[in-house]
Amino acid sequence: MRILLATAGSRGDIEPFAALARRAVVEGHHARLIAPDSSGADLSGVDALSMGVDYTRLIEDQGVSLVAAIRSYSSVVRPIMNAVIVEPARAALEYRPDVIVAHPKVLSAPIIAEALGIPNILVEIVPAMTPTSRFPAAGTTTRNLGVFNKLTYQAAAASAAMFRTDLDQAARVLGVSRRSVAPPSATLMPISPAVLARPSDWPQTVHLTGPWLTETVSNQLTDEIASFIAGGQFVYAGFGSMAVGDPAARAREVLGGIRDFGARALLATGLGGLKAAPQLLGDDVLVVRSIDHALVLPHAVAAVHHGGIGTVQSATRASTVSVIVPFIADQPFWGARVHARGLGPAPIHQRHLSSARIVTSLKDSESYRPAIAGASRSMADEDGAGAALSVIAGLL
Repeated sequence: MRILLATAGSRGDIEPFAALARRAVVEGHHARLIAPDSSGADLSGVDALSMGVDYTRLIEDQGVSLVAAIRSYSSVVRPIMNAVIVEPARAALEYRPDVIVAHPKVLSAPIIAEALGIPNILVEIVPAMTPTSRFPAAGTTTRNLGVFNKLTYQAAAASAAMFRTDLDQAARVLGVSRRSVAPPSATLMPISPAVLARPSDWPQTVHLTGPWLTETVSNQLTDEIASFIAGGQFVYAGFGSMAVGDPAARAREVLGGIRDFGARALLATGLGGLKAAPQLLGDDVLVVRSIDHALVLPHAVAAVHHGGIGTVQSATRASTVSVIVPFIADQPFWGARVHARGLGPAPIHQRHLSSARIVTSLKDSESYRPAIAGASRSMADEDGAGAALSVIAGLL
């Protein structure tokens, strides 16, 4: 089986696809991944093709501001989306896959599938495309709108209308005329049922597989991090690419809360999510740019983070309670879900972040340890990548 995987976005959008590609090769398949550059994701051992876009540079240049994105739509966003739409079409023509497995941003995936006569498999990293009455689409609202929840899913479905000319270009690359295309042959969500209960009104073509992971085979921690972990109780804090507001003030409040709680702090600065001023540092603080969550979080007493699904699942799998400070997109959704599932304290809105709130949440996290331990045991039995490959193979 020849699998073309196509994804777009930041590290959290790429790592699951890389893990699935590796697993496919282990099971004797051929897999090629087309993805953005400089994401920070480990693509070792993956047949990876550049999409010709760099989301990391975009984030470094303008942060994650919606206003900045709107202002730069014509000069930055539109060219990026053109590459995301057109380059997978070129890759598919050259690779001739038996199936395409694509992120929702790859709007050309249905056209590719129809042109080549192959199944199109949609990958929802977060539940934002498949309507349900149980909860609103991730990235819209955290309020339960009841029967109106399904209406929130129309926003994502309507995005293709903004890129009609780019989709027409992809169709020309493939030598077909763009017209109405069939829905995905299947939808895969690399999400654990321990984190998100499967709604009963999802169609049977939607599969909640569990996270797609590349297992860490050896201790790859630096001596500095390993020594810090061995030094006793610590709290991990990282906000990834959330370079909005004042990251120095944010670090001050987070670090103050961790210290008042009585723990040491491992701060991951990411792409500007935190910025630790020198006067805040001491023997009880270690500052790094990024870490392997799978290696570090099992040793942390809690994880203070922005609530991206990758970090949520890493912390849950590590039996580490999450204190979520959501910023944008799907993060408020996961903050609300984690709390509703009894896996962590109520999220702290980033505008209301304070050391006092951090202390309170860290103290509250103690009561969630039994539930998070149970979720961790459940996730230990999951084989997300294997389940996904079984679905893919079943369509051929």
